[in-house]
Amino acid sequence: MEEKPKLLLLYASQTGNAMDAAERIAREAERRSCPVSLYSIDQFDPSLLPSQRAVIFVVSTTGQGDTPDSMKVFWRFLLQRHLTQDWLEGVHHAVFGLGDSGYQKYNFVAKKLDKRLSGLGGTPIIERGLGDDQHPSGYEGSLDPWMSSLWSSLNHIYPSLFPNGVDVVPDMKLMNQSKVSVTYHVNDVASLLYSTSSGFESRALLIESARLISPARFPADKSRPQCWLKMTRNCSLTQASCGRDVRHLEFQFHSNAVGYEVGDVLEIIPSQNPDAVDAFIRRCNLDPEAFITVQLRDSSNAAAAASRVPIRLRTFVESTMDVDSASPRRYFFEAPTIYVISDIRLLHYCNYKAAYLQLATLPKVMSYFATAEHEKERLEYFASAEGRDDLYQYNQKERRSVLEVLEDFPSVQMPFEWLVQLTPPLKSRAFSISSSPVAHPNEVHLTVSVVTWTTPYKRKRSGLCSKWLAALDPQQGVFVPVWFQKGLLPVPSPSLPLILIGPGTGCAPFRGFVAERAVQSQHGPTAPILFFFGCRNKEDDFLYSDFWLLHSRDGGVLSEEKGGGFYVAFSRDQPQKVYVQHKMQEHGQKIWDLLSKGASVYVAGSSTKMPSDVMSTFEEIISKQSGVPKEAAVRWLRALEKAGRYHVEAWS
Repeated sequence: MEEKPKLLLLYASQTGNAMDAAERIAREAERRSCPVSLYSIDQFDPSLLPSQRAVIFVVSTTGQGDTPDSMKVFWRFLLQRHLTQDWLEGVHHAVFGLGDSGYQKYNFVAKKLDKRLSGLGGTPIIERGLGDDQHPSGYEGSLDPWMSSLWSSLNHIYPSLFPNGVDVVPDMKLMNQSKVSVTYHVNDVASLLYSTSSGFESRALLIESARLISPARFPADKSRPQCWLKMTRNCSLTQASCGRDVRHLEFQFHSNAVGYEVGDVLEIIPSQNPDAVDAFIRRCNLDPEAFITVQLRDSSNAAAAASRVPIRLRTFVESTMDVDSASPRRYFFEAPTIYVISDIRLLHYCNYKAAYLQLATLPKVMSYFATAEHEKERLEYFASAEGRDDLYQYNQKERRSVLEVLEDFPSVQMPFEWLVQLTPPLKSRAFSISSSPVAHPNEVHLTVSVVTWTTPYKRKRSGLCSKWLAALDPQQGVFVPVWFQKGLLPVPSPSLPLILIGPGTGCAPFRGFVAERAVQSQHGPTAPILFFFGCRNKEDDFLYSDFWLLHSRDGGVLSEEKGGGFYVAFSRDQPQKVYVQHKMQEHGQKIWDLLSKGASVYVAGSSTKMPSDVMSTFEEIISKQSGVPKEAAVRWLRALEKAGRYHVEAWS
């Protein structure tokens, strides 16, 4: 067996940032002539870890300390009890985490992974690195110095990895080819796809065909929409004068019904602005009616290539390439290294040499295609270490789209292959379902806040999916492609007492909880529910006020006579701001009584300060009501978490 690559790089990404960081580390390693093998963590067999010499992990933390979906199987493997304390003896590892210090469990996944690897006998190469979204340069503010220490330490441990030394960077020239190949087809043959099916089947087939041929690594179960929902209602829950637009949306199953439960999540493929798609195509001098197939240039999977169905270029762009919403990441200015794996199954046979192909570093792609000297100089500056902070301010902070960046540099004429490779993929958006299949049969309800913000340079921006959904007219026969996913809030049994905290749109899943328990109460006894809601003003944004008040009166499931209660914090209706944690303190005795009776806690809403503030309030209530020190209350609450009775679903 031929010698395997000496440096293994594994990433666990939820939104793509960890993948970007891992690709950047790989590029820097290759510039130092260090051979690298790069994989998403779910594509690597964890049982092969002991055979490695050096492994670099790049992992994101999602939600409130949650593991990325791609890492869950890998992490469960590492937690197996039969793995001994010397299982990773001789294996050197380094961990870089991506997180946000605004969260209570900042970089929790990276910290626990690093600890577990050491506990299994692994030897840290350097201290783990922790990237912070709050840093003026984002996670790269920590990544650059961490990489510098990484190369120095690796060179000391394994000098053979760096035949030219860590400070010697070869002169890597831009290759003429991207890793993506685009094939153009004769229209008469390719158009068969458009003529053999119609309606939803046709639209689903087009979406599936576009996403299957995209190199953007869409999950296999996210290629074809699970079903189509017909919009039947779209109304505002807020007053126009309040400056916020929160919508109540209702859908009916149309193509086929999918079973879901309260607490589940609906993922939607948003439609991009047709004008923006057309502008992108014009800017890039593309033929929107051309039929294409796309594949990795060096892919050896002939069967997969043969099964690719040609699709219109415009359909491919609007279905897979986020040209008007997502900001191009740094690799748009300094392109990623090319990695091609012929067959991921080769990993399981340890045939690393066959799975690993030569890497090619491709620096400064946009500047390479720029013909205006002043644009070339600016792009080269952005791609340099000195220009990192300015690039972050120009790009990420301003949330410039791919289209906007291309329009800012009009002399850049980038081939379509490069655009496909470097444009962020069009991702589905997730929303907590605010209905109950028991109370709302054959229906799905959403509570959607239209996301708007102002950039540092005072430009008005809007969320792609929320803005699109808010503008849809049910009278026009709107159908939306979706998937149903399990959320982080498990379905409670009717006999389980509940303490719910859901300010703002955090109330969405709890509307389903309350509606379902109201139906269950008609057939037998149910446990009480305490619900704490918060908003700015009673008149402007008291979401679903009639619904909550209905169930809090006359023996409803939220009524005090049933042992529950509904309490609202209107933060701006008085001189001193009042939040949900203040209302919790007012009813601390009631909270403690329900906790003592085995209640579960559910928290949903903004991921900024709210979840940590709510947890601190619970700690204070437990300490006060039970008469124990604060430290004991903290331990009591942690035990509640471990027992699966404290759940958080938060979003930014």
